[in-house]
Amino acid sequence: MSAKHPIIAITGSSGAGTTSVKKIFDQIFRREYVSAAFIEGDAFHRYDRQAMKAKMLEEEAKGNRDFSHFSPEANVLEKLQEVFSDFGRKGRGETRHYIHDQDEAQLYGGEPGTFSGWAPLEESDLLFYEGLHGCVKTETVDLAPLVDLKIGVVPVINLEWIQKIHRDKATRGYSTEAVMDTILRRMPDYVKYICPQFARTDINFQRVPIVDTSDPFIARWIPTPDESMIVIRFAKPRGIDFPYLLSMIHGSFMSRANSIVAPGNKLDIAMQLILTPLILQLMEKKRRAS
Repeated sequence: MSAKHPIIAITGSSGAGTTSVKKIFDQIFRREYVSAAFIEGDAFHRYDRQAMKAKMLEEEAKGNRDFSHFSPEANVLEKLQEVFSDFGRKGRGETRHYIHDQDEAQLYGGEPGTFSGWAPLEESDLLFYEGLHGCVKTETVDLAPLVDLKIGVVPVINLEWIQKIHRDKATRGYSTEAVMDTILRRMPDYVKYICPQFARTDINFQRVPIVDTSDPFIARWIPTPDESMIVIRFAKPRGIDFPYLLSMIHGSFMSRANSIVAPGNKLDIAMQLILTPLILQLMEKKRRAS
């Protein structure tokens, strides 16, 4: 952690909705005149698309059917830890971009499925990470202590799967069977490395559908915000103005001493109300430390 060079990390599994949450942070940064250097978890994959396919076949031939992007071995987490550490100490670091599609290929000058070159981070007030491993702990890496504000985005698992299936089929042309295979391949590392991160976050936002999602593999639609509730859990509730939040978020209530439940269509305003003061606190600490 660093008062002078703060770091914010959004952590969530594939299909959890971290990219949508990043857009809410973008709004807050823009409104409050906070400059952020953005890094994506995909940039710290170890292999490009073709090399990853080859590595998965190699591991499968050895009897390891669980090798996936959730695996620490499939990522350069030591490099990510180095970036977090360098930014916290010096306000500097470097990142690259994983090129997902043709639009990004034109932007970054590479082929889809490859990486851009490493480049220095732009000068900024803070560092913002969005990806799979923002709070991960392995035998060689421990990222959570380096992060000043840790946010988990955690839909209940059937909803997470529905969102992933629909996204991968619509944007990547995958079949339902191919997505199912990916989910099963990732499950051991999901349990071992993804889930434990949500016990290390400061706040978790969990979307819970209020419609039947018993079989996510036949769901024709993703439950809408109006068909969902949001459970917001605070690791340290002391100092949180719960009466104010309940008065401002219509239809919300407290389910536990550290948890608010709100209608799904109130996620945007809930995050704005909760996160804006925390970001401003980081900026005030930065000002005092400078």
